[in-house]
Amino acid sequence: MTIMGEFLRMMKERKLHFTLIDPDKQPPEEAGRMACAAMEAGTDAIMIGGSTGYTLEDLDATVKSIKDKCDLPTILFPTSAGLLSPRIDAIFFMSMLNSCSCDFIIREHSKAAPVIKKLGIEPISMGYLVVEPGMRVGEVGHAECVPRDRPDLAVGYAMAAEMLGMGLVYLEAGSGAPVPVPPEMVRQVRASVSIPVIAGGGITSPEQSRAAVEAGADIVVTGTVVERSEDVEDALRSIIEAIRV
Repeated sequence: MTIMGEFLRMMKERKLHFTLIDPDKQPPEEAGRMACAAMEAGTDAIMIGGSTGYTLEDLDATVKSIKDKCDLPTILFPTSAGLLSPRIDAIFFMSMLNSCSCDFIIREHSKAAPVIKKLGIEPISMGYLVVEPGMRVGEVGHAECVPRDRPDLAVGYAMAAEMLGMGLVYLEAGSGAPVPVPPEMVRQVRASVSIPVIAGGGITSPEQSRAAVEAGADIVVTGTVVERSEDVEDALRSIIEAIRV
């Protein structure tokens, strides 16, 4: 079974949680320890990536360290076609739907596709939508961020993603965002599409993770809370338990 196939099977029974680790934020050895702690806390997969600041060598070393210490699937959260580790299990093959740059909509994808196929990395197609405040990913991706009070715009993008054949839609407030994607936006998107919905950015508490899944998110992503916590396992456990109540 493919990694995405396994996620779909799991989603029939419960909500999922993914942990995002940015190779630019800590040495590879520390990233491995963080992934191990996240696995013990109950996360379902390790996403690896960030907006800027790391090299292919940094990425490859981080992936190796994580896979040495953790048995969970590793999914690349890509930056560009030039940053593809052969060690990774899968990649979010994601189009930033509201970018003003063709690079982030399709151009980088056309460069990466032959390499991904050659390396045998599983591509997981995804519509990626940046919501206010957007943070660094919104800046780097030249995104026209969806206003927080315009869930109708998010619905239109999500429906278009599904009609284009994408397998997931990701609502992203941005790493380190002071607030998550509004639950009402998640709710309206969930009601408008049949593909799984991911919510990420700004989710740092059990209450926020619970609000996301109650609004309809199938997968919750946390990253900043992992970077800032002295006890990663303890911090994540409460967030993960909140989505499985």
